[in-house]
Amino acid sequence: MNIFQEGNPQDIAQVLAAKDYRVALQQKIFQKYPDTTLVDINLNIPGPIKNNQYLIELFNYGIKQLEKEWQDKNYNYRLVKALNIDAGCENFYILQESSKKVKLSTISFEENSSVGRLFDADVLVKGRPAISRKELNYASRRCYLCDRPAKECARSRRHSVQEMQKYISSLYTKYVNK
Repeated sequence: MNIFQEGNPQDIAQVLAAKDYRVALQQKIFQKYPDTTLVDINLNIPGPIKNNQYLIELFNYGIKQLEKEWQDKNYNYRLVKALNIDAGCENFYILQESSKKVKLSTISFEENSSVGRLFDADVLVKGRPAISRKELNYASRRCYLCDRPAKECARSRRHSVQEMQKYISSLYTKYVNK
């Protein structure tokens, strides 16, 4: 099954516009909730198709796993904005926990949940850049195909879009559409 056969292709201008919107939305959230930790989470999807019914299901499947992890830890979290646009699904949460604790939970989710490696969870506090893995002495994100650093594979284009989409489609089939 190839879950990338439908959807509205996004070009670089549309992807960049969505990124600008994301930053503006983060600022707006911090204006309303200045003393919280913000988690901005979306899927890392290669290629021009960033959203469709299958990717929505995959996103929701992973989000349920993350929210369960937070519930199990008794974290006080609240979804303040959910996007479902052609550039992809994205959730914005505020938490009353420390940014370090929250980042550790998102790293755990990304590394240990069945679909977590597809997600990108930025953990932010007002007035500073996103909390990085490096700050917490964690290795950079790994490629889901070869386990090298993900940025290295992306920069060198080590894997084709088709290879990555095939892998994502297989995760959908294995976990979401059983």
